[in-house]
Amino acid sequence: MPAFVYVLHCRDGSLYCGWTNALERRVHEHQTGKGGRYTRSRLPIELVWSKPMPSRGEAMREEARIKRLPRAEKLRLVRLKR
Repeated sequence: MPAFVYVLHCRDGSLYCGWTNALERRVHEHQTGKGGRYTRSRLPIELVWSKPMPSRGEAMREEARIKRLPRAEKLRLVRLKR
């Protein structure tokens, strides 16, 4: 089953990284305050990057890799100029 890794840009300027097998549904959950505790208090959010992955396991590994990156590398990844 395909999966996605994604990065959200939050109102406070922070970045949130996650994975899902239903990208549109998951982004909608985040936008409506039902996605996760972190994004719930930082609405509105914007999807700024996503990448399809061949499997759930690979998506989870890529999410973990991105979360370990310094902020500058994450910004370079999503090409944000903020």
